[in-house]
Amino acid sequence: MLIFRFTMVLLLLAVIASFVFYVATGQVRYRTLGLKLIKWAVLAAAGFFGVLMLERLL
Repeated sequence: MLIFRFTMVLLLLAVIASFVFYVATGQVRYRTLGLKLIKWAVLAAAGFFGVLMLERLL
């Protein structure tokens, strides 16, 4: 549980940093990186909540 929280915080900080870099520099690669990181953060959250629901059912 602690590892998941730590991973999610790092992912969200990386997303924020990449969008800040995009706004500051205007380089599209930072926006693309931010969008990819958001995708992985959503997938990680879905997996985590899926495991929680599975634990409740069993």
